[in-house]
Amino acid sequence: MSLKEPTSIDECIYFTQRSIGEGKVKAWVCKEKCPKCGKALMGKPKDEKTGKPKIRAKEYQCPECKYIAEKDEYESTLKAQIKYTCPYCICDGEIEIPFKRKKVQRFNEDRGKKETVEAIRFQCSKCKKDIDITKKMK
Repeated sequence: MSLKEPTSIDECIYFTQRSIGEGKVKAWVCKEKCPKCGKALMGKPKDEKTGKPKIRAKEYQCPECKYIAEKDEYESTLKAQIKYTCPYCICDGEIEIPFKRKKVQRFNEDRGKKETVEAIRFQCSKCKKDIDITKKMK
C-alpha cells in the first residue's frame, strides 16, 4: 500500500511528525469533499473579518454550498494515514486507520504515576505492539 502524502497543510485536518523513542511517526488526515455538492473540500468556517478559519469551531463547512456538518459526525468518517518506524523492532511501515482518538493509560515519568491521555493507537505490522500518537498537551 502506498499512501499519498499531502502537498500542503491546507489539505489536512490533522498533521503531526514526531519521534517516539527509537522510532518516528508521520501522521495526517486529509480533508474530504463535501458530501452534498462534491465540489470543494470541507473545512472549518472562516471568520468574516479576518478570513482565517475558526480554530475552535464545532462544525465543518463547505465553502461552495455552505453545507454544515457537526465536528464529531464529520471526523468519524475520516481516515488517518500513518508512516512509521516502530520504536520496538525498528521496522518501517504504513497504515491507514479510522481517525478516532481513544483514551489510553500511560506512565508519566515526570510525575511518577499513571495518567489517561487521548491517543490514536495502531499496531506495528511486524511485531504487533501498540504504538500511540498522543494528543499534544499544553
